Amino acid sequence: MLLLVVLSLVNVKAIYGWSDKSFSALLQVVHDMLLEENMLPKSYYQEKKVLCLMGMEYQKIHACLNDCILYRHEFEEMSKCPRCEVSQSKVKDDEECSSDENSKKGPPAKVL
Repeated sequence: MLLLVVLSLVNVKAIYGWSDKSFSALLQVVHDMLLEENMLPKSYYQEKKVLCLMGMEYQKIHACLNDCILYRHEFEEMSKCPRCEVSQSKVKDDEECSSDENSKKGPPAKVL
């Protein structure tokens, strides 16, 4: 039963794109509403540990901000989208167009 609840909650998180922090907050609220003996994880980290024990790991894949490509296979080492030329990484507002060597710095613009 616990696995079914955990899978259902993670599925809703994925569908609506909730952040890990907001999902942990939701888990904490739901955990506090249930009886003290409940086994529902209190955080996303604990929930991931349950899923990993079941062999259900996941892989984060970087994607083009405009949904042109996924940065995997032949595109894995690229720093810009070959279709729309958008950087794979987030670009700060005060930065000018950066060169290829700087464009892969920082967090990815979009992750699936």
